[in-house]
Order: sequence, then C-alpha cells, then structure tokens
Amino acid sequence: MERKGLVLCSVVAFLAVLVAATGFAAEATRIKASEVKFVSTTQCSYPRSPALGLGLTAAAALLIAQIIINFATGCICCKRNPQTWNSNWTKALVFYVVSWFTFVIAFLLLLTGSALNDQHGEESVYFGNYYCYVVKPGVFAGGAVLAVASVIFGIFYYLSLNMAKNATGPWGNAPIPNQGGIAMGQPQFPPQSSQDPVFVHEDTYNRRQFT
Repeated sequence: MERKGLVLCSVVAFLAVLVAATGFAAEATRIKASEVKFVSTTQCSYPRSPALGLGLTAAAALLIAQIIINFATGCICCKRNPQTWNSNWTKALVFYVVSWFTFVIAFLLLLTGSALNDQHGEESVYFGNYYCYVVKPGVFAGGAVLAVASVIFGIFYYLSLNMAKNATGPWGNAPIPNQGGIAMGQPQFPPQSSQDPVFVHEDTYNRRQFT
C-alpha cells in the first residue's frame, strides 16, 4: 500500500474508534426511565446527560470519515467502464453500496438519538395520565456498531477500487500483454550488392588465362 493510502486508512480507522467510543459512552450515559421525575400533571423533569454531546460527536466523526473515503475514491459510477469489469470492481461496488447503507442508518440513529435524548424518544414512561419519553435502549449502541461497520466497508471499498484501477491501468485502458520475449531486429540475410553483374566475352576470358 502506498503512503497516501496508509495515511488515509489510519485517519479513517481513528475516526471509527472515536465513533465507537463516543457512541457506547452515549449509550451508557443516556437518560433512563428511572431517572425521569414527574413534576406535575403536564411536566416531566429530565436530569442533565452528556449523551447529547457524545452522540453528536459520534455522528460528526462518522460523517467526516465517510467524506474522506468518498473524496479519495471519487464516484465509482462515474468511472465505470464495461471493458474493465473484473472481480475487484465487483467487490468495490458491493462495499460501496453496503458502506453507504450502513452509514445512513448509523448516522440517523446517532443524530436522532442525540436530539431526542433530553425530552423525547421511543420508549414511554407513564405517570398517571401523562407520558414522559426517553430514548429506547440500544439506539446509540446500534448506531455505533453500524458506524464502525460503515467505516470498515468504506476502507474495503477504497482498497478494492485501487486494486481494480491497478489491474486495468488508467480507467478503460487494459495493460499491454507480454509479447513472449519476441525481439524485433534486422532480418538475418547476407548483404547483397546493388551493382549489376558484368558479362565478359569468352575470347576475352581465354586471353586473360594465357597472359
């Protein structure tokens, strides 16, 4: 792997670790149902929680990692050429689709979980005739797992696309096959004189023989 690819993979891997750490930390510090207090018939009291900042940090790190990968590789659909289709290209396309699919789900889970953590969510806590809402367990953890998977598939996409590019040369130009060691040279024939043959009369030849 060239130095540029090594640096890119290292940066993206660091962002994946950051997403996982902040995502699971947000899951651990999210507001629980037991922590919500019913103040009045129409009001709930929520404690302060760092889950909002942690979840937003995880979502931002995931977004930056996705931007870095796609900026380095470019649009795979724009570079597609039917004459260069191979196994590496197929793998790159699969990794590209899976990476974006997991990214969208993870980003939405982390972002909405963070926004709804303080006052709203999916799981309801019933106090008399009023409901206080909290984020359902597993939202931040699921977003963190899918975010790490998205980054891993993004790295696989980057590596597979580079292998496909190296296997086919510049996009659309297949490498020149080996010519089997055939050497080009001059034909191996003795040189021929460009002068026309000279005919000598028989009497002249006999006189030269006796002189």
